[in-house]
Amino acid sequence: QVQLVESGGGLVQAGGSLRLSCAASGSIFSLNAMGWYRQAPGKQRELVASTRSGGGTNYADSAKGRFTISRDNAKNTVYLQMNSLKPEDTDVYYCNVLANRRSFWGQGTQVTVSS
Repeated sequence: QVQLVESGGGLVQAGGSLRLSCAASGSIFSLNAMGWYRQAPGKQRELVASTRSGGGTNYADSAKGRFTISRDNAKNTVYLQMNSLKPEDTDVYYCNVLANRRSFWGQGTQVTVSS
């Protein structure tokens, strides 16, 4: 089994920054895509950014130019640096990893941006 531990969410003023972290642990034989999603109450979970094991990245249009996803393969950790935050970025953010050919989700971390 693979466990994900997220950290870094919180309350920040508009224009501020936050850095989310997600560390994967457990019996990991292969770790491929890692990413961050967001979800508002009553809405579908949507991709914010993802990174593949080969280094490629993908961003939602709303994240381009403001957010940067990165990973530390030695630590099985993925990060999301969020800059120039806006109130509309407020949501619960979830980490997702594809490990051992299975998809795993973190518990979610709240990001709140005040105007």
